[in-house]
Amino acid sequence: MAWIYLVIAGLLEIGWPIGLKISQNSDTRWQGIAIAVAFLVASGFMLWLAQRQISMGTSYAVWTGIGAAGTFLVGILFYNDAATFVRIAGVLMIISGVITLKISS
Repeated sequence: MAWIYLVIAGLLEIGWPIGLKISQNSDTRWQGIAIAVAFLVASGFMLWLAQRQISMGTSYAVWTGIGAAGTFLVGILFYNDAATFVRIAGVLMIISGVITLKISS
């Protein structure tokens, strides 16, 4: 169950940078901040649940890895972020590190 909590925490981690992006527009500033705070709290709570059974270093690395890769993907799909070979290779390295941590646990 701890790994399920951790995956959910990582997916929720994607929400707060999106909220911060939304808050860049003065018309949606407070909505974006509210979204960011809500996702931060939810993600942190799920990480807390996961860390009851998964080591702190592993859980934090997996959490940030899922969040970073997911945010990268959202940026490309919805915010016209660059999808260069080097950026994609970097994210693939993050994902391979997360997989390695899962296998080694």
